[in-house]
Amino acid sequence: MVQTYKAETGNGDPGEPATRSRLRRLLDRWRGDPGIWRRGAVLAGCAVLVAFLMIFHAQIPNRIGNVGSLSETFLPWLAVVAVPPLFLAALWRRSAIALIALLLPVIVWLNLFGGLLTDKSTEGGDLMVVSHNVNAENPDPEGTAAQLAASGADVLALQEVAQGQAEIYDNALSSTYKYHSVQGTVGLWSKYPMTATEPVGIGLGWTRAMRSTVRTPEGQVAVYVAHMPSVRVKMHAGFTAGQRDDSADALGEAISRERVDRVVLLGDLNGTMNDRALNGVTSQMRSAQGAAGDGFGFSWPASFPMARIDQIMVRGVEPVSSWTLPRTDSDHLPVAARVDL
Repeated sequence: MVQTYKAETGNGDPGEPATRSRLRRLLDRWRGDPGIWRRGAVLAGCAVLVAFLMIFHAQIPNRIGNVGSLSETFLPWLAVVAVPPLFLAALWRRSAIALIALLLPVIVWLNLFGGLLTDKSTEGGDLMVVSHNVNAENPDPEGTAAQLAASGADVLALQEVAQGQAEIYDNALSSTYKYHSVQGTVGLWSKYPMTATEPVGIGLGWTRAMRSTVRTPEGQVAVYVAHMPSVRVKMHAGFTAGQRDDSADALGEAISRERVDRVVLLGDLNGTMNDRALNGVTSQMRSAQGAAGDGFGFSWPASFPMARIDQIMVRGVEPVSSWTLPRTDSDHLPVAARVDL
């Protein structure tokens, strides 16, 4: 006698699969839950707040602790840090309204920074420039100099050249760069002749900025090298950036008086392109990274870059590519760009 056996389904219904995916079970629970549109109002409000902070970051006041500049320095990270935990909380709360509200900061972030996710670089370029804050406490300035010379840069700008180290960098770079000048703690090395080299006053009482006319085969370019004063985040004072802000205004005034049509600024500005305190400079120059970079180009801190405070900015020339170079013994990454003259 032949016997026919049926697999047990566990619930007595032979037409239903033995198991269902976790996602299917989750959706079933949500469909049967009348509270999904009532729960999560606070989470939805937090999502909207994140979006509004990104949209209206320029209206965040700087009067108390320069909180506006602080938020703008790390603006790309706001949604990155806030959205994932809000998303997990919305799932845990089974809140449809919170999940929908989270689309708002995502859309705003993509509108502000989505363009930086694409590679805008192209081939070519008449001039390659590199800028690097070498760190006054760099334990291996010779190795750092050799690494930068090997980058292929035509023009190399250094910031935070400590007293007594200028000769070390010059000795290490002289075989690659025939022309150079160090003014205070900033220096410029070039494969092409340099003229009209002079310090630029940025209101500090000592030299942390300079300019020089570099005579390339395609014509002359005014090259500025600058190192803005450092900023600090202090519990009792907030984002202390007053001296940096005043120096940025002074640098902007100097660049506005520049008579050479083609201008390149290389330096550690201790601020991002979003920081309103740098408007004196950013309002009249373009970011090479923003125009022709691949990604955000974060340069600091070198161990885990979170912000691009090392800038290559141009006026009267066209950036064709921009990128960061491999780490040296500094706490900053070198930044590089190629431009058409």
